Amino acid sequence: MGETVRADTGALRLDQRIRVEAGEVATGVYGSGSPVVLTHGTPASAQLWRHVVPELAHRHTVYVWDLLGFGESTLDGSAAPSIATQAATLAELVGHWELTSPDLVGHDIGGGVVARAHLVEGVPARRLAFLDAAVIGPWNTAFTEHMQRYADAYRTMPEHAFADLVAPRLRTATHHGMSDDVLDLYLAPWRGTEGQRRWVAQAEHVHFDDTREAVEHLGDITADTLVLWGEQDGWLAPEVGDRLAAAVPGARREDVPGAGHFAPEDAPHAVARSLTRFFV
Repeated sequence: MGETVRADTGALRLDQRIRVEAGEVATGVYGSGSPVVLTHGTPASAQLWRHVVPELAHRHTVYVWDLLGFGESTLDGSAAPSIATQAATLAELVGHWELTSPDLVGHDIGGGVVARAHLVEGVPARRLAFLDAAVIGPWNTAFTEHMQRYADAYRTMPEHAFADLVAPRLRTATHHGMSDDVLDLYLAPWRGTEGQRRWVAQAEHVHFDDTREAVEHLGDITADTLVLWGEQDGWLAPEVGDRLAAAVPGARREDVPGAGHFAPEDAPHAVARSLTRFFV
């Protein structure tokens, strides 16, 4: 039986630490039943799922984790927070948890992580769900590409100036307004000099090259697949989801009405219902 969601803030408690090759992963396990692994994207953390987990946990054992270099997870100094590194880490976690055929869910670059873990690292899956997923490229936003070109400038700018850039950027991830409390939840891991360094590091290493090999084998997927997309996604247009669904044999394609790129934030109950129906 897993932990419960903290009632005071609604935040997930990631109270387990798992040592992997490239660092230490903060994880949490909730509920009981068939296993579901949720993988977030950038620039989020496992807190993206905090309102989805309680509904899934009625029927499933739900595993959440912070990507290395994100949230509460730490990345070894010699390792890069690339999609390839995260996919290898997901493979390690599935082995650690002794899961034989879990349902895998990936949001944003977490979708690329899940695709690579399944198709390149050989992680088994009963079902796959891609949510506003960065799989078929090019998928970097103009903001990320600019940060990649001028990484040193972003890394060395004053903390307050960097914060003035990323806070408004994060607000555009949702279709509905993001409250200050919710914004603070997402910004917390990125505050200060170290948080700024981590943000720029992950932006530098987010490349389509790490999903290219997986994309070449999307047609080999035999697991039932759901492609779920925020209808108002301003970061990755719904047409990207159409292309992904068309590339996976028999994939189911659904939209989440009134939701932006952070669909689990905008419409957590709709996302949870879609996933629950799919996982039956």
